[in-house]
Amino acid sequence: MTGQITHFEIYGDQPEQLSEFYGALFGWRMERMEGLDYWRMHLNPTDAEAVGGGLTYRPKTDPKGWLQFVHVESLDDSIALAERMGAKVVRSKTAVPRTAWVAVLADPSGNMFAVWQPDVTAFPMPEPD
Repeated sequence: MTGQITHFEIYGDQPEQLSEFYGALFGWRMERMEGLDYWRMHLNPTDAEAVGGGLTYRPKTDPKGWLQFVHVESLDDSIALAERMGAKVVRSKTAVPRTAWVAVLADPSGNMFAVWQPDVTAFPMPEPD
C-alpha cells in the first residue's frame, strides 16, 4: 500500500556490534546477508519471514538516527514532485537487487527519508565506460 512506511535502516560505524546491541535489547533476530555488510532485522519473533529493517555502515551523508522508508507507486514521479516542493536528493535512485528501487531525500527542513518502489526486476545498471 502506497504511503505506508515499509521498513527502516539503522546506521553505524560498527554495524556488527550494533546488530548484537539491538538483538539483545529488543530480542530482534539479526541476519547478516551473504556477501554484504548488511544485517536484516526480524522484529516479530512469531513471523520468521517478516523483515522490519536493516542495519549497515553509516553512509557518507552521515545521518544520525533511523531512516524511514515510504512505499510509493512511482519512485521517479515521487522524486520529481518532492524536488518541485523544495526537497533535495541525498542519494539518487538505486536498485536493491530483485527487491525495489530506492532514493533518499531531504525535505525542505533537511529531514531525511527514503522513498521505496517495490520491483522484483530492479537491478543496478552497469557503470558506463
